[in-house]
Order: sequence, then C-alpha cells, then structure tokens
Amino acid sequence: MVQATLFLPMLFLALGAHSLHAKKCSLTGTWVNDLGSNMTIESVNAEGVFAGSYHTAVSASPNEIKKSPLQGSQQKGRNQKSQPTFGFTVNWSFSDSITVFTGQCFVDDDGKEVLKTMWLLRSRVENIKSDWKATR
Repeated sequence: MVQATLFLPMLFLALGAHSLHAKKCSLTGTWVNDLGSNMTIESVNAEGVFAGSYHTAVSASPNEIKKSPLQGSQQKGRNQKSQPTFGFTVNWSFSDSITVFTGQCFVDDDGKEVLKTMWLLRSRVENIKSDWKATR
C-alpha cells in the first residue's frame, strides 16, 4: 500500500526562451515529484494512449518497493489545447493495491513543465465489511 501523499511531479529540463503564445506541454519523459518518486512515460500515441513505469519513494507496505507499470490516456481531439488533461493507473508490483491519477500538464511562468494531479489508492481488504478503509 502506498502512503498518502500529494503527487506533484515536475520535469526538469531547459525549455528555451519565453514566447507570447502558450508552450505545448508534453507528458513524454521522466518526471520526479517533491518526495523523490519518479515516473517515465515512453510515448503518447495518436489516440492519446500511453504506458510507462512508476517508482515510488514512499510506501506503507512492508514489502520492498519495486518499479511498477502504468497505463494511461491523454485527452486528444480537435478541442485539445496545449496543456492537456490526462489520467493513468499504476498497478503496484509490490503490494495488493492500485492507484489512479488524474491531472493536467502545465507550462509555468518559467517555462517548466509541471504535472498537477490528484489520486485515489485502492487496497485489497479481506471482506466487504472492511470496504470503508480500502480507498484513500
């Protein structure tokens, strides 16, 4: 089970000079959050589907933390703007839980790409009576 923390990954890269129009934010690459967790998104296809891996720096599980697969989707289409919305699921390789993330990719005033996300983590419980404590 992964400890409850806000996931605010940031991509650290040089983006060149500022321009008058909004820069396009790309999900592809390696992202690191404020707790040291990192995520890699390999590529986003024409339909907006992507895959990658997530290596969390925090966990409530007694098991050794392992890199875990993720699958997601970015909003695509005629109305898509330069700072896309997206969602992805991480199937934790070292625990009986899954986390879903949803968010948006932004380019901040300094030209840095930043992901702002919210998440829900679902842990396996023994029976329906314990359901109340299974989602964070």
